[in-house]
Amino acid sequence: VVYTQSEILQREVYLFERLDSPNREPMKHLKAICFLRPTKENVELLVQELRRPKYSVYFIYFSNVISKSDVKALAEADEQEVVAEVQEFYGDYIAVNPHVFSLNLLGCCRGRSWDPAQLARTTQGLTALLLSLKKCPMIRYQLSSEPAKRLAECVKQVITKEYELFDFRRTEVPPLLLILDRSDDAITPLLNQWTYQAMVHELLGINNNRIDLSRVPGISKDLREVVLSAENDEFYANNMYLNFAEIGTNIKNLMEDFQRRKPKEQQKLESIADMKAFVENYPQFKKMSGTVSKHVTVVGELSRLVGERNLLEVSEVEQELACQSDHSSALQSVRRVLQSPRVSELDAARLVMLYALRYERHASSGLPALLEELRGRGGTDRYRKLVSAVVEYGGKRVRGSDLFGPKDAVAITKQFLKGLKGIENVYTQHQPLLQETLDQLIKGKLKDSQYPYLGPNMLRDRPQDIIVFLIGGATYEEALAVYNLNRSNPGVRVVLGGTTIHNTRR
Repeated sequence: VVYTQSEILQREVYLFERLDSPNREPMKHLKAICFLRPTKENVELLVQELRRPKYSVYFIYFSNVISKSDVKALAEADEQEVVAEVQEFYGDYIAVNPHVFSLNLLGCCRGRSWDPAQLARTTQGLTALLLSLKKCPMIRYQLSSEPAKRLAECVKQVITKEYELFDFRRTEVPPLLLILDRSDDAITPLLNQWTYQAMVHELLGINNNRIDLSRVPGISKDLREVVLSAENDEFYANNMYLNFAEIGTNIKNLMEDFQRRKPKEQQKLESIADMKAFVENYPQFKKMSGTVSKHVTVVGELSRLVGERNLLEVSEVEQELACQSDHSSALQSVRRVLQSPRVSELDAARLVMLYALRYERHASSGLPALLEELRGRGGTDRYRKLVSAVVEYGGKRVRGSDLFGPKDAVAITKQFLKGLKGIENVYTQHQPLLQETLDQLIKGKLKDSQYPYLGPNMLRDRPQDIIVFLIGGATYEEALAVYNLNRSNPGVRVVLGGTTIHNTRR
């Protein structure tokens, strides 16, 4: 997703160009490696390039399956025979975490049906993922969602058409692709988060592992944009799933460790050996100094926003709306927060959305009054419209599953016992619907009547390799749930993907 200049230079790559950038200079002493999506536009740009090649040799890698006719067009353009090889290298998606991927698509559906261009792009992304993981899966989809069924059929078509590519060594239990719809759980993307990665995305926004800090008061120039990637940042890798309170402690330890290793300013560099030791330790020191200043800045800004926007109180009310069912208490809490001048308009609207989704059909619903209050705060109807849009998107009429509340005795007892033990943290009671769905799937209890198989075959054994894809976007809270499921179920591997990764603003 993001690569440092020094890492690239180590691989002897000295120059980057976009294929569509005009006025590139010819450099016949360089070889070119092209990595492209096999779109019509890209093939056309390559044809132009090969007719007047600027480099000595071309190694062309497509991130997905390319049609024979496109290869023919390239061959015809390659009159000077500069192409050394053409390969398909399936990477037509964004690898976010080791178990999470995204297609970076916003607004994939219009109303209840696919935007055709986005459906095509999603099918390509999902089939490239299957090819890169070498999986030819059985497919299940959410019956209540027309888009889920359409996507399942499109993926199946590609597998059938490209059957030679999908001819992988059979495993005892075939892999499973489960296609779900975000509208079944519109609650999860609306909640404030309290684990590091999810919280950074909710409050600052993560865009391809980059964080824009330019709006932070008094930010220094080199910290305006920072990269958070578990690949090359040990602190982030170890802390991304921890709660905010723990991160505060860990950052303090990181600082203290750094202070201890700091080269003494007045250190006497008397002998050659002293100088050598100083120079050898300096790069590690500099790297550590970069890590420390980055995380101190990010955590400091998260803290500032939590205080300024009164997010602890807001989050407590959100959790009450998402996890409990005492209507009058919830209504009072929402009213109380809406009256606080410190609460931002976005946070006020978010609470009203959660209330609307939770109690849309309650006999004594306080929604009209809450909407009036929202309007009074902002003086516009913008957020009022958004509240009704969210209910239309993820309200009771649309949902295929029961988002709120366990109905059977076992589940009620479980919830009661959990209440007795005291939840470790009032701010993280909520569990996304996905967790329950995957739990059922792993135990072999997911109902075929709600999540049918595409085609006549069914899995007789419990699945071991699961790829779950959310049309309309996944969240980092769900990524955390999948991470925990993978840890607690050895022998089961779950990969989570979505058309995008959401936070409330998205």
